Amino acid sequence: MASEEIKHRRHAHPGGKKRKGRVHTKGRQLVPDAVAEVSALLGDRSRQRDLLIEYLHLIQDEYNQISAAHLAALAEEMKIPMAEAYEVATFYAHFDVLKEGDAALPELTIRVCDSLTCEMMGAESLLRELNANYNGAVRVVRAPCMGRCDVAPVAEVGHYHVTSATAASVKTAVDVGHTHPDIPEYKDYDAYRAAGGYSLLDDCLAGKRTPDELVKIMSGSGMRGLGGAGFPTGAKWNIVRGEAKPRLMAVNADEGEPGTFKDKLYLESDPHRMLEGMLIAAWVVEAETVYIYLRDEYPGIREVLLQEIAKVEAAGLDRVTKIVLRRGAGAYICGEESAMIESIEGKRGLPRHRPPYVAQVGIFDRPTLVNNVETLFWVRGIVEKGPDWFAEQGRGESKGLRSYSVSGRVKEPGVKLVPAGVTVRELIEEHSGGMSDGHTFKGYLPGGASGGILPADMGDLPLDFGKLEEHGCFVGSHAVVILSDQDHMGGVARNLMRFFEDESCGQCTPCRVGTEKSVKLMEAEKWDESLLTELGSCMGDASICGLGQAAANPLFSVLRHFREDVT
Repeated sequence: MASEEIKHRRHAHPGGKKRKGRVHTKGRQLVPDAVAEVSALLGDRSRQRDLLIEYLHLIQDEYNQISAAHLAALAEEMKIPMAEAYEVATFYAHFDVLKEGDAALPELTIRVCDSLTCEMMGAESLLRELNANYNGAVRVVRAPCMGRCDVAPVAEVGHYHVTSATAASVKTAVDVGHTHPDIPEYKDYDAYRAAGGYSLLDDCLAGKRTPDELVKIMSGSGMRGLGGAGFPTGAKWNIVRGEAKPRLMAVNADEGEPGTFKDKLYLESDPHRMLEGMLIAAWVVEAETVYIYLRDEYPGIREVLLQEIAKVEAAGLDRVTKIVLRRGAGAYICGEESAMIESIEGKRGLPRHRPPYVAQVGIFDRPTLVNNVETLFWVRGIVEKGPDWFAEQGRGESKGLRSYSVSGRVKEPGVKLVPAGVTVRELIEEHSGGMSDGHTFKGYLPGGASGGILPADMGDLPLDFGKLEEHGCFVGSHAVVILSDQDHMGGVARNLMRFFEDESCGQCTPCRVGTEKSVKLMEAEKWDESLLTELGSCMGDASICGLGQAAANPLFSVLRHFREDVT
């Protein structure tokens, strides 16, 4: 009888006798309380798809985690598949996603930076001490570079960054409940206006300047993109202008390269100079909207930008170009322009295959101008003072000024504004107070984690685009980390490869597997140089984006220049 019932059910005609329906719908069930909480958080905000990451931040900030129930409720509110919401939320390091049945996380999380400079300054011992002190009562986790390499080691208590951190100073922040970001002192809208700010933008909007004129000035200045690629700025503006309308713009403020903190300095001291340069660039290319993509490690700057953008809007300076501030979520890969665009669209930050380039097919498939913060910071000065003023600042064939982020074994780390083409020896001796006491100059990273490592006897090479490539290195974002005789170069390369392994988006096999296998091989007592070289070459040749293509640069540098440190 039972078998007949089963057979009957399997062959039931769709128009036949009605069967008893399911008590619940298929899939993850919605929790009414969670639905109400998420709906209240979102309020009357638009449910458009590209705001997914912004709304994940709302939940994370409110509850210090993202439960399965809240994630399902958000997917329902935005009318997107749960799988899509989950894959985006779990892609980014700053979202703490819980599965059904998982215990709630502690109310407070302490993140300790374990990037190269912080590790050099004692991050590992700080991690051990904090884990022993809190023993699970407070969550203590590792985190990649926080953009404060000049005051390493760094720990983040909630959203408050403890610089030159010790277990005692972190405990003080925890005990007093200092978990909110400090707001830096900066030149606000009124002060910037009083000093002549936005006069150039006013002239542009009034038709006293022409886009062709500004493109010519920027081209003549020799200004290049200062986010790492170094593409000529005037040429980029002209390319985007040649594409069909409508056009958009993005500001890459995702300064995630270990050792880099120059954009942070400019944003937290004089944000309107960047904002004016941004609006001028948007006016030149006739961008309808400009998206500022700011890394989540800069919460204080975010508060500043929210306040000051509101003043810009109140003054009507956004009447040609709408300004949208978007918040990153802890993914180094989003510093790559196409991955950043994917994130702006509310998706995982997966780099795109090129061509087409973002100037042709960018945000929402529209032609998009992408500029770095520092690039835009210089626009006003170059136009007002003329292209020659900027171009003549450089050394030799190099043009312009550069902001070098200097950290590591020097007495006075920080951002050094000097002529392009300066040498690392000059940076150390003339601008950074010399080497730290008890340390002898041994080597340096000329361009952050991906720019390779050079020995001290190559310390007189000009630090500029196109000058180091023959040595297997590049300046990139001009992040210079100084290493001494107390640093083991094999350990330095391991730290950098671990960073690339953690930050690989996982999209392409050469990078995903290559970085993982390289770390394991570099942790061995004796390196398999042949296999490491093969892996590095494969990553360089076959990876989709610059992360995988450059990941092996530190490894190759150590094998080439510091063989005595290979273990």
